[in-house]
Amino acid sequence: MKIYPATQIRNIAFMGHSGSGKTSVIEAMLLNAKVINRMGKPQDGNTVTDFDQEEQRRGASISTSYAALEWQNSKFNLIDVPGDFDFLAEQRLGMHVADSVILVGSAKDGLSVGAEKTLRMVEKAEKPCALLLNRLDEANANFGKTLEEFRAAYGNKLVPLMLPIKEGEDFVGFIEISTKDAYKFAANGQATKTEVPADLVAAVDQYHDELLEQIAGSDEELMMKFFDGEAFTPEEEARGIIAAMLQGSLIPVLAVSAINNQGVAQVMDFIGKFFPKASDFPTVSAKQGGEVIELKQDENGPLAAFVFKTIVDPFVGRISLFRVYSGSFDSEHNAYNTQKQLEERISAVFAMQGKKQIEVARIPAGDIGAVAKLNETQTNDTLCYKDSELILDEVKMPIPCLSMAIEPEKRGEEDKIMQGMQRLLDEDPSFTIKSDRETHQLLLSGQGEVQLEVLRSKLKGKYNVDAVLKEARVPYRETIRKKVKVQGRHKKQSGGHGQYGDVWIEFEPCDSEELVFEESIFGGAVPKNYFPAVEKGLQEAVEEGVLAGYPVVNLKATLVDGSYHDVDSNEMSFKLAARLAYRNGLPQADPVILEPIAAVKVHIPDDYLGDIMGDMSKRRGRILGMGADVDAGYQVVEAEAPMSELTKYATDLKSMTQGRGWFNVEFARYEQAPQEIAQKVIAKAEAEKEEN
Repeated sequence: MKIYPATQIRNIAFMGHSGSGKTSVIEAMLLNAKVINRMGKPQDGNTVTDFDQEEQRRGASISTSYAALEWQNSKFNLIDVPGDFDFLAEQRLGMHVADSVILVGSAKDGLSVGAEKTLRMVEKAEKPCALLLNRLDEANANFGKTLEEFRAAYGNKLVPLMLPIKEGEDFVGFIEISTKDAYKFAANGQATKTEVPADLVAAVDQYHDELLEQIAGSDEELMMKFFDGEAFTPEEEARGIIAAMLQGSLIPVLAVSAINNQGVAQVMDFIGKFFPKASDFPTVSAKQGGEVIELKQDENGPLAAFVFKTIVDPFVGRISLFRVYSGSFDSEHNAYNTQKQLEERISAVFAMQGKKQIEVARIPAGDIGAVAKLNETQTNDTLCYKDSELILDEVKMPIPCLSMAIEPEKRGEEDKIMQGMQRLLDEDPSFTIKSDRETHQLLLSGQGEVQLEVLRSKLKGKYNVDAVLKEARVPYRETIRKKVKVQGRHKKQSGGHGQYGDVWIEFEPCDSEELVFEESIFGGAVPKNYFPAVEKGLQEAVEEGVLAGYPVVNLKATLVDGSYHDVDSNEMSFKLAARLAYRNGLPQADPVILEPIAAVKVHIPDDYLGDIMGDMSKRRGRILGMGADVDAGYQVVEAEAPMSELTKYATDLKSMTQGRGWFNVEFARYEQAPQEIAQKVIAKAEAEKEEN
């Protein structure tokens, strides 16, 4: 594969609803470019970009990958992005390094949730975008109806460059709107010229006029020419379409059947003619020495490469995919990781076609490449040369909103789970794994059940660790509501020296979450050297409450009296006496269960506002307020709810809003649990105790 300048490179992210055919479109493009000899199918697990073992098992993309191809003296870097909502981090990273986005939609499914989400991300990121309507060969596929659904939601900036020709249910050809030429499909994805069907002439004229208006609106010179009634040259049309896409005023619409490779070669031609090139983005923001600078996309400039994906290959090791924004990445120079403050040895650089590596001399500015065996570099890092120490903008990882406990099927393999998950973090930095001190569980947190299940499967497939996912325990706590004074007396005689410790302790509520220990001893009833033992006994005791075994908080203990024996008293005796006082006293002090309360911000379309507020009330939640989201047509509902009611909220919210809603959650405080909830918590704890 030869080296291309930024003026001949297109970096395109393929996004959209899961199952719309993104991977199949890329597969057809690779076939047309003679990269592969036959098309694979995602459901058969034999496509170029779905090469991960888990992707092949599921028949769907779950991680970002890319494939480079050469087409008509240009290089296309095709970035295959997962469509499932649980892989938001992959979507953000793939879009970040792309110069433009092709939203793949199904011509039979209309405006999908995945399409809505993609267009929202495109608008925020200010990326040029095209809509590719796929699956036109299938029964009930309706290009016109689907286009109108999109236009009703997003306006007339969606203008077809291709209009499909159908005979009955068969997709037999297309009309190129810019030239008004019609083509019928022949073998191998080729097309031959034909007459425009009479029933499509009016639609062709309408879309042609709309396209000319968009072209004219992109440039003052073209606008003058349009008003003067002069025709645009092909070069002016291309310039105008690219400018309108860059301005966000035009979303070209294309039509294909990827599985039959119909229209795909022509889409590739359109990409070469009408899509923005890497050189159309001349600068990028970077930090250098605490200052923000505009870095020119110049292959002779200082090196700045952004790592957007890390693949852990069982044979090769770590493979880092990167986009070069300045300079050239080659194997003759070591790279410096600014975030990690260390140098990485570079042995070879590659262009990638899925998992296939094609060694190249260098990757210049504007291009995407890969390098193997970097020891410390991770996704979101910047690679440069030590004398420049540049940092490119990082992609913000989504906050995990679903936590589940992960346990080994074989006892004692908790360490293997933790080690395996730490390695998987290289590939997916959007999840967290931690050991919860209170519930004694390993908590795996991510965007949803699909992501967590994929991680569990990868743990088995890559590291041979069998694990199960369970609902996470809620970290309840206990406290008391009244003051009591109790005795704790430990006495034991078994020949020789005995054991003797006697304390009187007052227990009362306080504001401190940690145990507050004081002493108010007069006359040496308990010697001072035993005070630390009494405190230590209480510190150990509060780890387990008297109701359900949860830690006790907001407790003050004051040692007020006691007695000792000159021979038999020791630190252990007073430590045990303190614990006896704790066990005797807390049941008398009106103990209660405290439940954790979470602060929740739910982002939802206006249409779901009533349903979400009603559901939150059923979860014992309190609505604190609401307001307009940054996304038009969305609301933010702020509420507080018990964490026990939110364990499956990520899944439930997706179901209630068809995937359109999302939420952020963080711990707020503890509150006394209602009596019926407390009784359930205590009963469950007793049942678990008996079982163990």
